[in-house]
Amino acid sequence: MTDQALTADRHRGAGTWPLIHAERAALAADLAGLTDEQWETPSLCAGLTVREVLAHLTAGASLNAVRWLAGVVRCRFDFDRQVAVRLAEQLGASPGETLERFRRTVPSTTKPPLPAIAMLGETIVHGEDIRRPLGIRRDHPIDVVTRTAEYYRGSDLVVVARGRIGGLRLVADDGPFTTGSGPLVSGRTLALVMAMTGRAAYCDDLEGDGVDLLRGRCGPA
Repeated sequence: MTDQALTADRHRGAGTWPLIHAERAALAADLAGLTDEQWETPSLCAGLTVREVLAHLTAGASLNAVRWLAGVVRCRFDFDRQVAVRLAEQLGASPGETLERFRRTVPSTTKPPLPAIAMLGETIVHGEDIRRPLGIRRDHPIDVVTRTAEYYRGSDLVVVARGRIGGLRLVADDGPFTTGSGPLVSGRTLALVMAMTGRAAYCDDLEGDGVDLLRGRCGPA
């Protein structure tokens, strides 16, 4: 990457961090007061409770590139094992501790070797992995979810998204996002983001001839 490209990437990241911090703060506020039973609710991430997904978000906000790489090497490049190890580190002894650890990451700009926009996507998507099973709804700012959708439509980094929507035309009905060509999939921008990242439950919120095809491409999160 050239010096000019690096500078442009830093500027984009600087504008993204306030959005990440706002999404983290909103999620922490939404989870205040959950019962122990609610904390054990299965999330949209297969095999993980809402508490475990929150710990995963904390881990991502606590790992710089050096610690991430050291962990990958220690886990012998088993990325799933690395995720599980870091999640366990941040779970804490109780749901209250899990939430408090996440609260401390709200202003953090620490991240693995990923662009800041990927961290925004992780925060929004995993936040919804938690909220939907709990029946909590957040009205995300449309510019924020549109920016996230624009990122995912061109990326298979961390999670397959671009490949999942190939041959489909996605059109938001609450904002300016649109991409692709083929059978139509339309609905809220957030639902499109969640379906793009493999959350089949959100296909129930979408309409169009391409919904069934997209649903078939969604697997475990």
